[in-house]
Amino acid sequence: MSTAKIAITMEEKLLKRLDRLVKSNIFPNRSRAIQEAVEDKISRMDRNRLARECTKLDAEFEQNMAEEGLGSEMEEWPEY
Repeated sequence: MSTAKIAITMEEKLLKRLDRLVKSNIFPNRSRAIQEAVEDKISRMDRNRLARECTKLDAEFEQNMAEEGLGSEMEEWPEY
């Protein structure tokens, strides 16, 4: 995977906390710590979005659609 170098600005208090994590060998360097934090945040946002979208589904309609599709497909399945 290719990487790109960027510059960021953060509060000194947060930077000091980050440096303590690096010094404690929790992360090998600042870059890795920030990369993991961003990946984690984006992953959580994606999961939250999926959960929100799922709440919009009509469970009864989805169940009926699944059963309708399954019923017609079962006739096409080979017997084992």
